[in-house]
Amino acid sequence: MTELLKALAQGLVEKPEEVSVVADEPNSEGVTVLHLHVASSDMGRVIGRQGRIAKAIRSIMRGAAVRAGQRVIVEID
Repeated sequence: MTELLKALAQGLVEKPEEVSVVADEPNSEGVTVLHLHVASSDMGRVIGRQGRIAKAIRSIMRGAAVRAGQRVIVEID
């Protein structure tokens, strides 16, 4: 899951070398939180207008997680 999120984010930003993803351990409900870190200058590119790109990233990750039998939440830090 982390590699998919990293690949999505690297395709959007100007500084792909500064993209990192940190995954927390699954909580008691089995939900894994993925923390996406990008350069501060690229934050707008990842969030998008009115959060549309961020919503799309979360939807893609949710769909991929369901196919893998997991549950994930994406947080953009």
